[in-house]
Amino acid sequence: MNDSPTPAPRGRIMLVGLGPGSHAHLTARAREAIAEADTVIGYVTYIRLVADLLEGKEVIRKSMTEELDRAIEAFERARQGRKVALISSGDAGVYGMAGPTFEVLFQAGWTPDSDIDVEIIPGASALNTCAALVGAPLTHDFCAISLSDLLTPWPTIARRLDAVAAADFVVALYNPKSGRRTRQIVEAQRLFLRHRRPDTPVAIVKSAYRPKQRIEFTTLEKMTEADIGMLSTVLIGNSNTFIRHGLMVTPRGYSNKYEVDSGATREGEQAGRSLSTGLDGWLASLHASGRSARELAAEHRLPEDYIATLLAEAPDATETTA
Repeated sequence: MNDSPTPAPRGRIMLVGLGPGSHAHLTARAREAIAEADTVIGYVTYIRLVADLLEGKEVIRKSMTEELDRAIEAFERARQGRKVALISSGDAGVYGMAGPTFEVLFQAGWTPDSDIDVEIIPGASALNTCAALVGAPLTHDFCAISLSDLLTPWPTIARRLDAVAAADFVVALYNPKSGRRTRQIVEAQRLFLRHRRPDTPVAIVKSAYRPKQRIEFTTLEKMTEADIGMLSTVLIGNSNTFIRHGLMVTPRGYSNKYEVDSGATREGEQAGRSLSTGLDGWLASLHASGRSARELAAEHRLPEDYIATLLAEAPDATETTA
């Protein structure tokens, strides 16, 4: 007769990204995770998005500012051997619940070998879904910045805004405005106007793929006049972004190398090779210019000590043949 105790069931935390919230954009794995869960925890609005999938489950609703409470609730139930779906809109790892959950777990001494399994289930983030609704604004380098200063000091946010504006990224602004936070979007606009043209295209998408979806195209100069709230994502184009026929498009750069209408390679360029102004070609031009580091740094808007270091290095063979 075997009197050994039955092992306790392993707990499980599934960090589920719901995408924009419409069932059509919920991944198959996200649906499976919710179906597997004994307990579903989330912000009340996110719970509402999947309410018809929650019959027979323990449902724990939390308010917007209770992220750590959600993570602690998930951990406590997983310790009891329960399967927990901790849901976020968009992707759980993009301004979602994955970060605070791991902070709580690590603080409690959890490791991947512990008796609680953790799975992150990706979903489409707001920048993906909003971009899909307005065209193709993210087909070149882009970044995301949250304007929420509830947990991040404003000087940190401002430095990031200034840096990406100067670097000509397409930018997705998350949490741009709320009932209490109204000036942050104005300051973001002020910082961007230091580096970008006033007519830079901007798209504002509210409640993407939800019943109250709203899309507005405007410009950097006029964007603060638009209807912007907590459910909005603001997409600011780069110096090449344009809006045509109701679509916002950021060129990938093919016209730098090819004749777009014929596909022919431009003079001085080679298919499958870096641009003539790519790294090797650019380094060769620096060495051949005969100009000072200060002059070149001003022209290219790069640190003078960086340019000086490059000039001090002997040209390599790839530069001389670029």
